[in-house]
Amino acid sequence: MSTAPATVSQPDDPALLRVDGPVATITLNRPAAFNSINLAIAQKLEALSAEVEASDEIRVLVIEGEGRAFCAGGDLQTIGAAAASDTIAPVVGELLKHYHAFITTLRRMPKLVLASVHGSAAGAGLSLAFVADLCVATEDARFTPAYSKLGVSPDGGGTVGVVASVGTRRALQIFLGEDSFTAQQAHEWGLVAKVVPAAELKAATREFALRLAQTAPAGIAATKALIYRSPVSPIEQQLDAERDGIIDCMHTDEFKVAVKKFTSKGK
Repeated sequence: MSTAPATVSQPDDPALLRVDGPVATITLNRPAAFNSINLAIAQKLEALSAEVEASDEIRVLVIEGEGRAFCAGGDLQTIGAAAASDTIAPVVGELLKHYHAFITTLRRMPKLVLASVHGSAAGAGLSLAFVADLCVATEDARFTPAYSKLGVSPDGGGTVGVVASVGTRRALQIFLGEDSFTAQQAHEWGLVAKVVPAAELKAATREFALRLAQTAPAGIAATKALIYRSPVSPIEQQLDAERDGIIDCMHTDEFKVAVKKFTSKGK
């Protein structure tokens, strides 16, 4: 039987986990490095996301960044040292093994993942913001693809979240033709759900997360799974999955209570 996460985060951990009712929050906690991704934070994120996935109590996971930025992408100190010592493959391979396990868990877990973005989201930080199921951003947030300037291709689920949201042509524009773009542009393109003043980010994120968490766990899990499988499923298989999903949801106590409440209105 799964229980609430047992991790007790320490202030100097590279990523922190706190749980408040049905909402969990993972905080990227390398503010001096603008929350850039090195091996330590990748390993911690993998472990924390596994705990969140295993908990029956959590319905929504919020991902935020400590300090002045959401996430500045991959740690260039680590990557630069690996390039200088000709150890790119083992160093970056190990880092992405853990970080991509974290990303895979975010997409697989039967909970909604909400990115709460302020300041800069660059490279892998941009990828993280948009591989999450939904994103809230401050009015002054900036999204910087960064990959093309370094002559590399995206990682961290960037081609997963962005392509699914905006399509191939806009994704090519974003990753190869944009130096950076605003939260308002991201909202117009369908990448950001809400744009809020910087001073209201915490409150707006919390309000949105609690609203999302009002949906029964079975409904969240089935809806997320159906939406992500839709682009690659033949129509017959997708309709069968919809049938199985809604029937499974209808067997839950939450559905029985909700339908009884609905049908009793006006009586």
